[in-house]
Amino acid sequence: MSVSRRTLLTTAAGAAVAASASTSTAASAASSDASDQASATRTLRQAADYAVAKLRAVAPGVTAFPVGTKFEKWTYSQNGDWVGGFWPGQLWLAWLHSGEEQFKTLALASAEKLAPRQNDTGTHDLGFLFYPSWVTAWRLTGDEKWRAGAVQAASSLIKRFNPAGGFIRAWGALGDPNNAGRVIMDTMMNLDLLAFASKQTQDPKYLEIAVAHAKTAQRTFVRPDGSTPHVFDFDPVTGAPIGPNTVQGYSPTSCWSRGQAWGVYGFTTIHRRTGDPEFLATARRLADFALSRLTADHVPVWDYLAPQAPDDVKDASAGVIMACGLLDLAELTHRPHYRESALRILTAVSRTCLTTKSTRAEASVARCTRNRPSEDGIEVSLPYADYYLLEGILRVLDRRKVDRAVDLSSV
Repeated sequence: MSVSRRTLLTTAAGAAVAASASTSTAASAASSDASDQASATRTLRQAADYAVAKLRAVAPGVTAFPVGTKFEKWTYSQNGDWVGGFWPGQLWLAWLHSGEEQFKTLALASAEKLAPRQNDTGTHDLGFLFYPSWVTAWRLTGDEKWRAGAVQAASSLIKRFNPAGGFIRAWGALGDPNNAGRVIMDTMMNLDLLAFASKQTQDPKYLEIAVAHAKTAQRTFVRPDGSTPHVFDFDPVTGAPIGPNTVQGYSPTSCWSRGQAWGVYGFTTIHRRTGDPEFLATARRLADFALSRLTADHVPVWDYLAPQAPDDVKDASAGVIMACGLLDLAELTHRPHYRESALRILTAVSRTCLTTKSTRAEASVARCTRNRPSEDGIEVSLPYADYYLLEGILRVLDRRKVDRAVDLSSV
């Protein structure tokens, strides 16, 4: 055999071995990925089952609205404060996941208690109060009273719009000069109630106000690196911007993680209702910043830019809220890394932040922080954490179920 012939055969054999090894490696990697995905899905399903079991045990004895825990037991508000919508919202999601009629009955009874708040012009939080409770009730039952009440709540909310500055005032009664020019990032999550009202009434004024507010927030809150302050102040008379501030973040120049999460989810949602690509780009900037600040445990610190970050107290609620927004972002941008990040966050919270080791806990999610600067609710349980954990997990396990409750469509 000639040298060249021998070399050719040797080379061919080597290539075959290399190809075989490459195929084996790829198959092994694919098998590992599939195993990881199966493990994550199993973890999420177990977490959803745990949350529903917790509600099954606790909800029949709840007669008001949980606002947070003290020594692992819920404390309550009679009128719902700003979080009242999340309790009936959880019950609706539990009904969709389990099919147990008691959750539907309890959800309707809880939502009914919010009826007086339809006419509340003293808060920007009517979206938080009425979307997961009354809008969802209408979507799941078709009963006109829930739709009408949600539209009335939207009519109350738009009275807080300041046309001079193009923003919805966050806090304080309409005639109160204190905080009259104060805007907070959280309001981005209340805008979808206005989009709902425009769709139901065919009156564009609600959505126009939502878009105006979102554009103002986009222009004033978002820093070049994609981080945001909690608060931005305006002159309430002229509408002129004054500057960033904070209440629940570390400082006006820091980045409160739950506010950042509200922004990711809120800007993504207003994009879904309008198709405006700038809102989607803003949501991505906020998401990219937050993801760059996550540590290996995938549970957000309470403020990404506080001096002790990332070695500071956690806020699991910021994680599950952001995960819901990331799942939307993945669909809208066709960038799978947003979905992968959402899955990592939801899986991490499910594995490290649930109350499974406690026999007295009444909530599902621990390690949440309500207001660190005020030393109010440090690593406790919060109703919106329980709500968005279930929403996020059910989006992954069965998106169609969540779409029945919360409109996940896009224009």
